[in-house]
Amino acid sequence: MTSFDDRERAFETKYARDEEMAFRIVARRNRLLGHWAATEMRLTKEEADAYATAVVQADFEEAGDEDVIRKLVSDLTAANVAIDEPTIRRTIEEKTVEARRQLMGSE
Repeated sequence: MTSFDDRERAFETKYARDEEMAFRIVARRNRLLGHWAATEMRLTKEEADAYATAVVQADFEEAGDEDVIRKLVSDLTAANVAIDEPTIRRTIEEKTVEARRQLMGSE
């Protein structure tokens, strides 16, 4: 085995680990967003847990955050909660930071 092969394998391993961590951060962020929105909608704990799971699942509809944003805007509007899209986008940024801290702290 050459040192080049070892380096290549190390880079591939690091890339895979980084991609997995990015996925975990987004999933955790979406769960946190779901709980935040559930609080705004005054859902019970059981309803909040189910809603957080639904927000995580909504992210699989398309690449990017637009599917999650649409779900949150739609659900919050339906619940007569006055929160606009810029507030949701700002909350996404905050929850991303929080999710990263939680996951980095657990390793």
